[in-house]
Amino acid sequence: MESNNKYLGKEKILKLLFKFSIPCILSLLISSLYNIVDQIFIGNSELGYLGNAATSIVFPITIISVAFAWAISDGTAAFLSLCQGRKDTKNVHIAVGNGILINFIISILFVLLGFLFMDKLLFLFGASEVTLPIAQDYFRIILIFIPVYMIANGMNATIRADGSPGFSMASTLIGAIANIILDPIFIFVFKWGIVGAAWATVIGQCLSLIVSIIYFTRTKTFKISWSSFKINLGIFSNVIKLGISTFITQMSIVVTSLVCNIMLAKYGAMSKYGIDIPIAVIGICMKVFTIVINIVVGIVLGSQPILGYNYGAKQYDRVRKTFKLVMFSTVIVGLISMIIFELNPSVIIKMFGTESDLYMEFAIKTFKIFLFFIVFTCIIKVSSIFFQAVGNPIKASIVSLTRDIVCFVPLVIILPIYFQVEGALYAAPIADVIGIIVTIILLFLFFKKLGNEEKTNSKEFAKIQDSSEGVIVTISRMHGSRGKYIGQLIAKQLNISYYYKELTGLAALESGLDKEFISKLNQNSNILHDLYLTTTPVKYAIEAQEKVIKKIASKGSCVIVGRAADYVLRNNKNLVRIFIYAPEEYRINSVMEMYGDGVN
Repeated sequence: MESNNKYLGKEKILKLLFKFSIPCILSLLISSLYNIVDQIFIGNSELGYLGNAATSIVFPITIISVAFAWAISDGTAAFLSLCQGRKDTKNVHIAVGNGILINFIISILFVLLGFLFMDKLLFLFGASEVTLPIAQDYFRIILIFIPVYMIANGMNATIRADGSPGFSMASTLIGAIANIILDPIFIFVFKWGIVGAAWATVIGQCLSLIVSIIYFTRTKTFKISWSSFKINLGIFSNVIKLGISTFITQMSIVVTSLVCNIMLAKYGAMSKYGIDIPIAVIGICMKVFTIVINIVVGIVLGSQPILGYNYGAKQYDRVRKTFKLVMFSTVIVGLISMIIFELNPSVIIKMFGTESDLYMEFAIKTFKIFLFFIVFTCIIKVSSIFFQAVGNPIKASIVSLTRDIVCFVPLVIILPIYFQVEGALYAAPIADVIGIIVTIILLFLFFKKLGNEEKTNSKEFAKIQDSSEGVIVTISRMHGSRGKYIGQLIAKQLNISYYYKELTGLAALESGLDKEFISKLNQNSNILHDLYLTTTPVKYAIEAQEKVIKKIASKGSCVIVGRAADYVLRNNKNLVRIFIYAPEEYRINSVMEMYGDGVN
């Protein structure tokens, strides 16, 4: 592999997609097994659709715990990536330890609140008098092991960020396999029913946690100790900021599931289907829907580093080619799924039990209506992640929230008023149509702005100058304090090399990224967190800049202004660090005076 991931800009795109996307798809599908396997075995047991209704009621509640767990774990993983990028190993173990501890504390609170308000929660998410005791039996066991579930999920994300995605996948796979093996044993052999399904699930989660704990004894970039669990609010606040987008995404799933279940329960009770059939069917429908979505999401997640790197390098032709391949794959998966769901949905439905004619009638109707435009849903989800990959989090949020929150939630509330229980089903395809229109408009505007220009990376790079051994001066400054000018004076008086904007060109040469792109990052550090979260080329740019700074220092005495050189060279014995301070009025006048030539 070429240094600094330059191969992302040179290797055949299809080959790169296979390399990155296949593991992502497998990991997501393995995660889905936990949700789908229970429903298949329960649906074919004596519990039938009532058992599936019970698990469907509990599922959105557990997603709330996942929202917290993944927010903390994804934030920790992003923080770990940031530390890796700047070669900082001091704070990583604190972030990881704090993440585990906070996850545990939240999980205990979740358990207490869950038992305290169990019946109210279950009724809120669609339980009937018939399914309530079944849901209670299932939820009690799941609830007791919520700490295991949350901590295992948190560790899993950290393992991936630590550079071991294979181990992370193995951890999830072991738990899923255990669940698959134990489900039929507990449900059919031991006759434990819904309780057996719950025990199979939590035992699988315990095994995943054990595997993750084993990994934590041999981590690559950090070491956990008792001091790691001492709360550090400064570090943990950064973790939360980095994970907040994950929390919002997961909670949007809870909101849509909650509203959908409430409306189906309300209007189902007024129909011939009753409360329990619609709740059971929509649960199965959503689990199957998740399988399809996970396939296309796996494809686009694998494309993120390819898209991000080439976008940063202004290799727009490769960005377009990658997007076209991802979108082509997405449309194929979506069309195949839509054809199956429209022409023969009973093939899928019967996997979860046949039940009564009334049940099959509503199930077939649900699959045909609710998933009618699943190909549009796939395109919407993929486009949202695409926008994240190229550093457009606002467009990503608009695409995602338009379909799920802005359209689906109001429609699922309004339509049943006029069309009874079937109205709730029509909310999905209508939301898909509106969502795809918004998505296409945003994609058109994005690619129009991208234009037809090819890579325009300037070849006029500075060169690292040889110098005699001596002092290395780094200058940090307040904006408008004339730090650049002072650095030039010092370099002139000492007759040594001077580096400021030259670092941008050198870093561009080192990383293969566009000079203008790196320059913009240095001008606006506020976007770094968003870009890191979406695996864009910022990491490569920072690594290249650090490498160049160290190369410059190895050549001898020099002056370096900005670019966090004081931090990068903190262990250099010849380092002299200077910070330039100036009063606010002086800085304002200086900026106004010098704005044209950029001296600050």
